[in-house]
Amino acid sequence: MSKTTQSLLVQGYEVVIGFETHTQLTTQSKLFSRAPTGFGAEPNTLASAVDFALPGALPVMNRGAVQRAIEFGLAVNAHIAEHSVFARKNYFYPDLPKGYQISQFEIPVVQGGVVEFFLDGEKKSVRLVRAHLEEDAGKSLHEDFIGQSGIDLNRAGTPLLEIVTEPDMRSTVEAVAYAKELHKIVTWIGICDGNMQEGSFRCDANVSVRKPGAPLGTRREIKNLNSFKFMQQAMDYEVRWQIGQIEDGHAIQQATVLFDPATGETRSMRSKEDAADYRYFPDPDLPPLVIGRDWVERTRAEMSELPRVMAARFVADYGLPEYDAGQLTQNKATAAYFEAVASASRQAKLASNWVMGELSRRLNTEEKSIEASSVSASQLAALIGRIADGTISNNAARQVFDALWNGESQEIDALIASKGLKQLNDTGELEKIIDAVLAANAKNVGEVRAGNAKAFNALVGQAMKATQGKANPAQVNEMLKKKLA
Repeated sequence: MSKTTQSLLVQGYEVVIGFETHTQLTTQSKLFSRAPTGFGAEPNTLASAVDFALPGALPVMNRGAVQRAIEFGLAVNAHIAEHSVFARKNYFYPDLPKGYQISQFEIPVVQGGVVEFFLDGEKKSVRLVRAHLEEDAGKSLHEDFIGQSGIDLNRAGTPLLEIVTEPDMRSTVEAVAYAKELHKIVTWIGICDGNMQEGSFRCDANVSVRKPGAPLGTRREIKNLNSFKFMQQAMDYEVRWQIGQIEDGHAIQQATVLFDPATGETRSMRSKEDAADYRYFPDPDLPPLVIGRDWVERTRAEMSELPRVMAARFVADYGLPEYDAGQLTQNKATAAYFEAVASASRQAKLASNWVMGELSRRLNTEEKSIEASSVSASQLAALIGRIADGTISNNAARQVFDALWNGESQEIDALIASKGLKQLNDTGELEKIIDAVLAANAKNVGEVRAGNAKAFNALVGQAMKATQGKANPAQVNEMLKKKLA
């Protein structure tokens, strides 16, 4: 939990957060027309008569969008409704050509479900209320330098799956962790590309505060959070603002707000509507959506292994801690890389440590994906094998890793030999070196026997120095303890 949120809770307030996330589905065409989906095209070049809402143009359901909704429902253990209904959500914005949005209200296609994740080693669960299909609106373009605005309908009709949670999150950090887990799920199963900068994954956070045990407070909805960093900042500010208002004796008014990254503040956009304000009613141009159980079961059989299932398998098959398994299944490429290293080296925990540690550090520093790693899975497996059999120490292995990362093409054993990194494993030779160290450090020997642990560490350091770092530290420790007993 962030220090900011912790301090607010100390003041006696509980934070309550729910999320609504719009995930743009990876279909080639729009939800109710054959117009293509895309990003960055010239305004109004990707819109059809249906998207423009021209008279007589009728919507036709996109089967691929329904398929992706089913896949998401299965991924979160939700109920897939055999019968769901599309409704008209009525509101009036310039970028909404119909004057209404086709969405789902009373009977959504995905009902319930849960998203699970780890936060600081603790397992968290966020319940989902629903996930429903709907079309996106267009976009208003404001050209301030000429004082004009225009409408781009390229996004109009783009298929969205809106995923709504219960108000289960109790800190801003937990809310961001949920959003990251949801992002992982939708990209893993391939229903959304997850590009937040392009608006493919947009989050709205409903934030309120209350005294513990009191009824839920009045929520304010922060719209269109398109980065995890801004998400954290926006919610932290909103929590502080709401508590400040309450402490000053003001009531919180339900509202939709926007976050300004430049100021780090939220600002009110409009009063928040309730469902009744949208005057939902079934769309007369669309029949009910009927999904047969055979379609659901066929989809279940064809889906690839889900991240939570793979993580459980990593725990069961490789003996990994749950935390490691969760980190390694953040995306398919990382999971595949780890599994290749673990299978080839037969050292799963070492493989996990190296993938999560040194490899991830290098990738993050150079802003590379694991697919672009300069060290292949087979090379890392060979290196780990030499650590496991005692040929090299962990420190020496990092030097070999550096050489591989920097493009040295020799085999692992050749690199170890050329750099003189092979670990000293000759017990007889090591014993002679340790005897010499003890003879030259009589004062430290006496202090060790008097119970001084620091003096023992000094002797270990001297022995490692005498072997030029090539001795096995564990072996040095063991031999020293025997000789000083």
